[in-house]
Amino acid sequence: MLDVDGSAGGGQMVRTALALSMVTETPIRLTNVRGSRPTPGLRPQHLAGVRVSESVSDATVSGVDVGATELTFAPDTVSGGDYQYDIGTAGSVTLLFETLLPLATTLDEPLSLRATGGTDVKWSPPIAYYERVKLPFLARFGLDADTTLHRSGFYPAGGGRATLRLGPSSLSPIECTERGPLERVTVHSKASTSLESASVATRQADAASEALADDDVDHVVTEPAYVPSTSPGSALLLEATYRESLAGFDALGERGTSSEAVAEEAVESFRTFENTSAVVDDHLADQLLVFLALAGGRIRIPRVTPHVRTTIDVVEAFGGELVCTDSPDGTVVVEASKPIR
Repeated sequence: MLDVDGSAGGGQMVRTALALSMVTETPIRLTNVRGSRPTPGLRPQHLAGVRVSESVSDATVSGVDVGATELTFAPDTVSGGDYQYDIGTAGSVTLLFETLLPLATTLDEPLSLRATGGTDVKWSPPIAYYERVKLPFLARFGLDADTTLHRSGFYPAGGGRATLRLGPSSLSPIECTERGPLERVTVHSKASTSLESASVATRQADAASEALADDDVDHVVTEPAYVPSTSPGSALLLEATYRESLAGFDALGERGTSSEAVAEEAVESFRTFENTSAVVDDHLADQLLVFLALAGGRIRIPRVTPHVRTTIDVVEAFGGELVCTDSPDGTVVVEASKPIR
């Protein structure tokens, strides 16, 4: 059984370890789970990842309780089919999808997961980022995956529903070190119908579009929308399409924060990225490393974040090796010098 020390990471370490355990059919023992966090151990959203992984891989597990700081997970062969899971809180649906996404590389038949929880909540990719940035980027290298949003879910009630569908996939090496010129920015802005009278989605989109025009971005498309939800909320995504890559920059609306401030947060992230030669944004950088470790290749990222370092540590525990090389312009090229087999 492979021991993985979770003391230096959070939920991402749990998700990555579970995914690689299933892909490689390696039993694992996770210790010191989320040991560096103010509230260590499994939270409900992490428990969801373990339970779904248990179902799809017919795994033998122990220590799976809220607050548990140690667990064992011994998977069998991953099976396709249709699965459902209700996180029971506004815990992130997209982070639950993260645990299963690498399984497309091992499937013999399609797999789908319909999940209930938060689709647009803090500290996780909003569902539009998944639909418009991450999955299209991975599709360029052979990943067969898509999502369907059934209902948006904001904090605190959650209640959002989305389905992830995976098809058997063969990934080609992820070689992406030049992004090419910017072709367009699409502004995806949404708000709950309860905020339509205040024109929240429209104001977010207009403010982002105006700021991008001031930055001489020539091709900007705006897509404001109002959606039913249990809790009021809003989300904004700037989808930046480059000739050779995709990047996304998001922000969430909160009580007391103006629509214009939400737009400025996302636009400022885009500006920071534009001043680098990275091919993917900070968030996609660490999320792609599992696929880089499985398929091989090289990718230029903005910097080595704590999440990047955590993922590299887990990959190394499974026998892979990702090497980071600093570039003169401050970006970092990550290469799979030893892919996981």
